[in-house]
Amino acid sequence: MITIEGRPIGINHPPFIVAELSGNHNGSLDRALAIVDAAAAAGAHALKLQTYRPDTLTIDCDGPAFRVGDGHELWGGESLYRLFERAHTPWEWHQPIFERARKHGLTAFSTPFDPTAVEFLEKLGVPAYKIASSEIVDLPLIRLAAATGKPLILSTGMASIGEIHSALTAAHEAGCSQVALLSCTASYPASPDESNLRSLMVMSVLTGAVVGLSDHTPGIGVSVAAVALGASIVEKHVTMSRADAGVDSAFSLEPDELAQLVVETRRAWLALGEVTFGPRPSEREGLRFRRSLYVVRDVRAGDAVTPENVRSIRPAGGLPPDAATAVMGRHFTKSVPSGTPLTWDLI
Repeated sequence: MITIEGRPIGINHPPFIVAELSGNHNGSLDRALAIVDAAAAAGAHALKLQTYRPDTLTIDCDGPAFRVGDGHELWGGESLYRLFERAHTPWEWHQPIFERARKHGLTAFSTPFDPTAVEFLEKLGVPAYKIASSEIVDLPLIRLAAATGKPLILSTGMASIGEIHSALTAAHEAGCSQVALLSCTASYPASPDESNLRSLMVMSVLTGAVVGLSDHTPGIGVSVAAVALGASIVEKHVTMSRADAGVDSAFSLEPDELAQLVVETRRAWLALGEVTFGPRPSEREGLRFRRSLYVVRDVRAGDAVTPENVRSIRPAGGLPPDAATAVMGRHFTKSVPSGTPLTWDLI
């Protein structure tokens, strides 16, 4: 279990739903604040930003290595610098966004991409840090964020077991005792059939860490399935409307979908329950309506037991249905009316 702002997060607690703003503000602070309001109204528990400037992620170079592949569904052929320029959240917006989130009771934190971002976020008093999938190999950045002593959430898209181990070791050695790992398919949008959610249980066993999902697939189905397989954190990008064509809108949830995610992931978590067999408390009444053997015609003492006067029907109260072969052909010891449960003392 980890704890962020007093909220316990782990398999024995409801899933922690993180609304990712990312670049869906479309260059408008008002839109960013509207997304915060919508995320809170939908019941999300946290609001997350990404803290970088284009120059802290790359350089303004137009060479082939600095361009997204032409075949990319959303950003094909775009230079990294221009993409990050379009998608980044201006640093001067962070404080008003965080303040709006906190006003709604949302946990507000961010993903730093370089040391200057960690320094900046420390001044804003964030309660936790998230490391993006591509940065899981940036062990100096992980050590720096971990050294703050705040909970650390690592996204593991593209990472091998060895890389995950190295990142965890770096975080622990830097003094961070609260680390969560998010399974992630680092493609945008991601295909559900590449989610490989069975890996969640293995990752939990191998590392002992709280696990979750950073979900770039359409809809909420994959996230709900992840909770059923042990995810304690679910992160989804959120937009006011996919029709507005934000940089990440194609794989983002609209507010009503986010509300469904909150409800359905909690239902999935509740459904996990515990390992148990036998009747649940709500099934006690149902036990009365199991089948049993009943007298279904008025009989007199001395009459033979036949399929015409004794049948397996609902409710319970009589002999079990499997006793039918043992009672047929015997004789009644007393007269009883139809509707009497058959018991051994009657034959």
